[in-house]
Amino acid sequence: MQTIYLDNNATTQVASEVISEMLPYFQNYYGNPSSMHTFGGQIKKKIEEARQKVAELIGAHNKEILFTSCGTESDNTAIMSALLSYPEKKHIITSRVEHPAVKNVCEHMSKNGYRVTYIPVDSKGRLDLDFLYSQLTDDTSIVSIMWANNETGVLFPIEEIAKKVKEKGILFHTDAVQAVGKIPINLKDSGVDMLSISGHKIHAPKGVGALYIKRGTKFAPFLIGGHQESGRRGGTENVASIIGFGKACELSKNLLYEMDTKVKKLRDKLEEGILKRIPKVIINGDTKNRLPNTLNVSFEYVEGESILLHMNEYNICASSGSACTSGSLEPSHVLRAMGVPFTAAHGSIRFSLSNYNKEEEIDFVMQKLPEIINKLRSMSPFWKEL
Repeated sequence: MQTIYLDNNATTQVASEVISEMLPYFQNYYGNPSSMHTFGGQIKKKIEEARQKVAELIGAHNKEILFTSCGTESDNTAIMSALLSYPEKKHIITSRVEHPAVKNVCEHMSKNGYRVTYIPVDSKGRLDLDFLYSQLTDDTSIVSIMWANNETGVLFPIEEIAKKVKEKGILFHTDAVQAVGKIPINLKDSGVDMLSISGHKIHAPKGVGALYIKRGTKFAPFLIGGHQESGRRGGTENVASIIGFGKACELSKNLLYEMDTKVKKLRDKLEEGILKRIPKVIINGDTKNRLPNTLNVSFEYVEGESILLHMNEYNICASSGSACTSGSLEPSHVLRAMGVPFTAAHGSIRFSLSNYNKEEEIDFVMQKLPEIINKLRSMSPFWKEL
């Protein structure tokens, strides 16, 4: 049975073009890019080509791109750099719906002498911007707000927020791991100081990412070692993955239109089918301002894990939230922040599509999903009481 993969916010299939680009650098061109000889030097040139491709995807300059191992490292680097660069400032602002890569760092720093303000969201997952702006002070070291929520796909007005934050002279970082490659981003003349990207969310391999650092931004390295990455990150470069990452960015730039048309159309077809054929469902998040590939649905009076297990029997892959928190039995912190009812929060499923998905896959899901929900609800004492 063919796998129907609707969990692309967790990770993506590595594009065949990316694999082809990477293969020579495992065996034929294995030199160290820091070496003085030509054999290594040619690798350095390929890394710089990849850096340019990453920059072009987000409207940045190539010198503003720092390669990392993943989105988590990029987030950690951005936040810790701000705290190290401005040690006199002890205040951090973030949102209640951040990815654990930001959320848990802020919680950790709150135990180490820092004050953290968490900006709330409304029932649609939209930020309370007035509250955010009211919390900016001379003691604020950094504001870190995600561009797109990984669970609901809700988009935040990052350009507007960055402008307001910069008016106060405060550093602004955005975790754009879910946004890059799905919506157009142009950082030229933006107020964004730092932006995180992850390769495996855009059909590059796992284990590579990037951090955009606006020119002129005060920066303190997170990994200290050799002179790699212009002294901003020690450690021998992950050559093959960086080259593949560059290719994936090139492909993503060319597929932005397809993401906003074909993929969005498939997502909407799935949503419409669920609303039409299954009662007592809630679409979570702002449906007018969200990623074109993401659909978060709560099926009341059933457990999300049970839905996933039954879908898995048909080789349908989705998730009950962030892949980084799915091991927890607690309801999603994102849905709790939005005030989603308990009877629905536990039954939330995230479907996230890519340009590899086909219409017949959505048709198959809609054949099986109503059967699954009906079966599970028939066993639920809460459903029987309705």
